[in-house]
Amino acid sequence: MIKRIICITFLLLVFFSANAQKRLAKEQAAAFSLAFGSNQFTTSLNYQYLWNIGKKKQWQIGTGARLTNNFGNKNFYITAPAKLTSGKTGPAVFFADQIEPNIDSLLFNKTQANALNITVNFGFKINDKFTVGFNIDAIGFSFGGRQAGTFYGNGGTVGAANANPTTFNLLLVSDNDLGTLNSEFFALYNFNKKWGVKLGFQFLFTEYTTSTKVQTTQSGQQNDRFRNKSSGVSLGATYQF
Repeated sequence: MIKRIICITFLLLVFFSANAQKRLAKEQAAAFSLAFGSNQFTTSLNYQYLWNIGKKKQWQIGTGARLTNNFGNKNFYITAPAKLTSGKTGPAVFFADQIEPNIDSLLFNKTQANALNITVNFGFKINDKFTVGFNIDAIGFSFGGRQAGTFYGNGGTVGAANANPTTFNLLLVSDNDLGTLNSEFFALYNFNKKWGVKLGFQFLFTEYTTSTKVQTTQSGQQNDRFRNKSSGVSLGATYQF
């Protein structure tokens, strides 16, 4: 599954790169955004390379890179792997109920995680001033300091735990995802050919891996990955090269 996603993404990028000079209009832009959610806020700096396609060149598709910095206070992180949360992997997790006895949690008084990811970007230019779109992290890595937390097991177990941001990030499907991944729906208004402002809705997965496998399910499966899902309103400024 992972190899298939990487191969498809690579082939699409090669195709667009090979045809961009002849048939596609291109745009390059950078953006800085702030997002605010429950007990946390996020800054992000991203670069995007877009191809304008379609008869009127209104549709946009492209790639880029994003640095996300997440800061949190008193947030719970719950069991991450899909095989534990739903007993399934692949697209089936969308339709599966959570297995509550398998959901344990970590409470951190403070977190600070950073993720550098390659992004996939989509947009539609309503006119020269307004654009709506969506972007999502696809693959990358995370880094950040070790955090001390408290582990709460479903059976009443309580204990101390240390954890670091999960190193490898990969977009798969829902709880199949690995690491810290950011995504955003947005509306962009361009003041002129260079500067613009955007309003968006951010959805962020942040993940930590404990130094030891602190969770053991009733069936004996062990786990060291815990995830926080957050959403928030984002505000940003853009600059077009």
